Amino acid sequence: MLVVVTRRILLIENENAIRELTQLCLETEAGWEVLTTASSYEAIVKTEIEQVDAILMDVDAFVCEQDLSTTLQQLQSNPVTHHIPVILLTTVTTEEVSQMVKLGVRAVIAKPFDLMSLAKQVAEVLNWN
Repeated sequence: MLVVVTRRILLIENENAIRELTQLCLETEAGWEVLTTASSYEAIVKTEIEQVDAILMDVDAFVCEQDLSTTLQQLQSNPVTHHIPVILLTTVTTEEVSQMVKLGVRAVIAKPFDLMSLAKQVAEVLNWN
């Protein structure tokens, strides 16, 4: 019997339209379950409660809240969440990308990204092929 594994993604995106479109595309194109939040604080709580396989994190979501490095440190220092790979969605420069990789992110996907190929990019980064 073939067992189908449904991947669970947590999407942290502060813009409603982008969050909804990204969720719809990932669910439709890849068949993943996508949990969403606009808040880094809520994301920390959700990752402790929900069992997610990866986190897609919009860097712009951190403008008004705790900074990105603090959130990543909280995820990495928590025994419940330290194993979850984080992929950043961002418009940052190449110099900033290298700094983010040092913070422990798995990959950086540049914005604007193609919604129809995002699932494929994520799957490649995480070896979900």
